[in-house]
Amino acid sequence: VGGSIRDMLLGKDPSDYDIATDAMPNRMRDLFHDFKIVDIGERFGTIIIIQDEGDVEVTTFRREGRYTDGRRPEWISFTEDIEEDLSRRDFTINAMAYSDGYGLIDPHDGRGDLERKIIRTVGCSDSRFSEDYLRILRAIRFCTQLGFVIDEATYAAAKRHCKGISRIGVERIVDEFFKIILSDPPSNGIRLLEDIGALNVFLPEVMPMIGFEQRNPYHTMDVYDHTLCVLDNTPPIIHMRLAALFHDIAKPHTLTIDEEGIGHFYSHDRLGADMAKEILKRFRVSNELIDKVYILVKEHMNHHSDFGERGLKRLIRRMGDEVFNLFILQEADIICSGKRTDIGHILERRARIESILREKEAYDVDQMNIDGNDLIGLGFEEGPIIGDILEYLLDLIMEDPALNDRDILMDRALKRFPMD
Repeated sequence: VGGSIRDMLLGKDPSDYDIATDAMPNRMRDLFHDFKIVDIGERFGTIIIIQDEGDVEVTTFRREGRYTDGRRPEWISFTEDIEEDLSRRDFTINAMAYSDGYGLIDPHDGRGDLERKIIRTVGCSDSRFSEDYLRILRAIRFCTQLGFVIDEATYAAAKRHCKGISRIGVERIVDEFFKIILSDPPSNGIRLLEDIGALNVFLPEVMPMIGFEQRNPYHTMDVYDHTLCVLDNTPPIIHMRLAALFHDIAKPHTLTIDEEGIGHFYSHDRLGADMAKEILKRFRVSNELIDKVYILVKEHMNHHSDFGERGLKRLIRRMGDEVFNLFILQEADIICSGKRTDIGHILERRARIESILREKEAYDVDQMNIDGNDLIGLGFEEGPIIGDILEYLLDLIMEDPALNDRDILMDRALKRFPMD
């Protein structure tokens, strides 16, 4: 049942298979007593059968009562009618079933909607969305992933009920939102979220970018259109897509106009990084993801800076492997500026950093041919002075890799930090 049928009809390999049956939960446990199973709960009639080929979720046909909290039905009962089971599902393309005995079971013309490339709710759209407001985001997600359009009545109902999204747990919202922005092109999903009104519900910080003119000769698009262009030009990696979405989020808050009427956005990178961090904290994502997005947003404007050898190595030290993702973000940012599309300086910078890494030139203290124990052996006392000396020596090495020699570094340490 469900998504696996949809995917097979679209010529795709399903990522998993859901099975529905008229067998009651206790009967299923008897049938699969030789397998390891995970019992989701008697009330839901679902067990997961663990197999080497992949886990399979099996659920007894069921009907549901009214939804009063925008997420869960008041009651669940079992039925022997597969069509009754399918009638409780969200969209027609997910409300199909197949068995060898009956063939395709499609009471709501899901196959026809697949051919027409339409997302349409099963039955009354107002009822489906008021049962679970997450279905609004799911409709947009399927549209974005499949390149479909939303049926007119379904679309109108989604707009009417979009404020109900605020009643959904943030984890469920974020899960669907991330799937949307990992689709291609993600801008289609963002524009749908905006038009339906959902974006303003769970990500209002983006709204000021819409229609915000940059008043700058290097930009022909407003901040919002530019941002969506950058989003479309970054790879489907979640922290990259988030960094693209948030990289200019602070521009509406930092605009200054010079005497010639040209707009500038000083420190929008730093403020934007702080805003991105607060949004992602609200989304309750991992600290690792927050840190990755934060540093990409904070550093995205540094392509305007002139980096010497030391500056490049400090950049690698700050960013690690993320430095290459930074270049991808910067290239997309420049390409989407509308006029200045020269990325030669970024390509040159990337080549130099690749050379630094290939030649194993030191850019961190643990890559130096001297350590704290060597300095203590010279007579320096344990404490902050050791870190100060190592940082001083690293600066020398970053400028001239030939100095990364233990004897040379010990001599430089004694000259710069003479002991009484």
